[in-house]
Amino acid sequence: MYHYWGMGWGWLIGLAVLVAIILLIIRVANQPGNTGRPGKSALDILKERYARGEISKDEFEEKKKGIQD
Repeated sequence: MYHYWGMGWGWLIGLAVLVAIILLIIRVANQPGNTGRPGKSALDILKERYARGEISKDEFEEKKKGIQD
């Protein structure tokens, strides 16, 4: 009889822990300023490409306008 009572509450405790973990993940993912990916902005990447000589000044200006629009 003792084992039956323990098994009856065991799944409930496990379910509560699982729900708590899911809620914690959702709370962390929805924090302000969390973009989902750390790193540089599109403009920063564009500036780096221009500095490395991968794109010309005309391409840089054209793509910059596209980003800012």
